[in-house]
Amino acid sequence: MRRHLLIGRFGPSDKKRIPKATDELASELDLLVGDRLAHGIGHALDDLNALNLAPTEIGVDLLVVAAHVHAADTRLSRASESQDAWTREIRLVVPVSDPQRWSTVSSVLSRALNFLTGDRWTVGFRKRPKDFSTLVSPRPHPLLPVQFDNVSLFSGGLDSLIGAIDSLHAGKTPILVSHAGEGLVSKSQEQCYDALKAAYDTSGFDRLRVWMAFEHGLIDGVESEDTTRGRSFLFFSLGVATGTALDMEFALNVPENGFIALNVPLDPLRLGALSTRTTHPFYMARWNELLRGLGVNGRVENPYWDKTKGEMVEECADSNLLKDTVPHSLSCSSPSKGRWTKKPQGHCGYCLPCLIRRAALLGDDPTIYGVPNLRSGTLDTTQAEGQQVRSFQVAINRVAKRSDLAKILIHKPGSLADFPDRWDAYADVYKRGLEEVGKLLVGVKTAPL
Repeated sequence: MRRHLLIGRFGPSDKKRIPKATDELASELDLLVGDRLAHGIGHALDDLNALNLAPTEIGVDLLVVAAHVHAADTRLSRASESQDAWTREIRLVVPVSDPQRWSTVSSVLSRALNFLTGDRWTVGFRKRPKDFSTLVSPRPHPLLPVQFDNVSLFSGGLDSLIGAIDSLHAGKTPILVSHAGEGLVSKSQEQCYDALKAAYDTSGFDRLRVWMAFEHGLIDGVESEDTTRGRSFLFFSLGVATGTALDMEFALNVPENGFIALNVPLDPLRLGALSTRTTHPFYMARWNELLRGLGVNGRVENPYWDKTKGEMVEECADSNLLKDTVPHSLSCSSPSKGRWTKKPQGHCGYCLPCLIRRAALLGDDPTIYGVPNLRSGTLDTTQAEGQQVRSFQVAINRVAKRSDLAKILIHKPGSLADFPDRWDAYADVYKRGLEEVGKLLVGVKTAPL
């Protein structure tokens, strides 16, 4: 195990000395390509400018912080850089517009990142170099008010598609924010967006997509990491930065069904950061605490925190549009893994998100799955195709026998102390989510083969 320090630099002239501990391995992240902001940040600012939007300097700071987090998360191998093959120790030193203000929220930021990725983060701040004290040109005063009235994350998944449809059907004008990931994800985002544009052709809604990736070998002598548990920090940062450009109090909508948001472990093997924590209530609350501390006039919220995925599908404001667009949405946790087994890429059909999707669309599902029929034979629990199915079966049976367990299990993934008035509702959506998947798994057989 090695402790890592990642120092952000604004080009070769930025030579500010940053002290390091004797047991830290220091690396640098150059934030510029020539005189332009790198890692997709400059492109994001250009795209916002094309929409006549300019984020605040704090908004840009968020993107810079997110670049550091994303670089460290994806370029520090858990296998070699941790004692337990998971938990890394990472310190960031980030150049920002107002280090004093950022320092007041450093502990909140560390708590959020520790929870999200399962690592130990320490985040410090320093003043940007003088030549970069201002990174955003003020937006010309428009003749008409800003056309957007909210921001919504848009992953290309089924939940974010429903969130966008519901918002547009209600007459809102969102700006949809995405991270342009691997090819299949980008294609899904593109196709879903085009379908929405065709259906709501008189709406002025638009989108912002950013690609942020880092070269392999960014950290000398260290292999890259493929778990990307910190990626949602980038999503949220991009959404909030966009929100700061609206010149109004804003909500960043993060559409996610309440069952998966709670991240209750199906069995003891899925504890901790082995499962995504992107929309867990604790993480969402820390984001709102962070925004308050930074003086950002916005909040993050999940409008579907008390809905299962099936309930989101059933209650979608435009069921016909959803039905037509469902084939373009992508829910799989690893849509490209089929290439290694010579199976169709897209939806594997057996990972946790695929099973929840299949249950939500049960009876009317046009999705092509790598495992098209879960009942065609006994699923091997020693292989990926059967592991999540068996875990669901265990959890479903356990709660069916003792429904009161739900009120205990919902607290296992993380604290729910920020929302004591929701505890009963959380337990209920967890039980309904299990029941929903249970209907999918009737007659499905699993065993070690």
